[in-house]
Amino acid sequence: MAKSADAFRTISEAAEEVGTPQHVLRFWETKFTFVAPLKRAGGRRFYRAQDIAVLKAVKRLLHDEGLTIRGVQRLHKDQGLQKLLGADAASVVHDERNYFNPHETPRLQAVLEDLEQAKRRLDAVLST
Repeated sequence: MAKSADAFRTISEAAEEVGTPQHVLRFWETKFTFVAPLKRAGGRRFYRAQDIAVLKAVKRLLHDEGLTIRGVQRLHKDQGLQKLLGADAASVVHDERNYFNPHETPRLQAVLEDLEQAKRRLDAVLST
């Protein structure tokens, strides 16, 4: 029985679908922050449909278009995940998980500071 398109894939299934060895997928995780499968107990990786699309895009950029690892990292930093996916973007199934956008770092840091200030105020009130 075949899995549905939305089903999670193991690393061996993902590697087969992408056409890349498993160790390469693990290596890409160390080089690309946007390659982040779900990890369950024992470190088992599970890939969603959008993870597979991202991996296929990385393979295309590295192997077909000749970009370097640094080139793919720069493309992601400058233009985001949708640009990496290119034509594959329409096929990506989106869910509640959002990919981190490094351009939002200043805004997120400001929100974090606001929360830390609120915590300090609450701690001061509770300690009296």
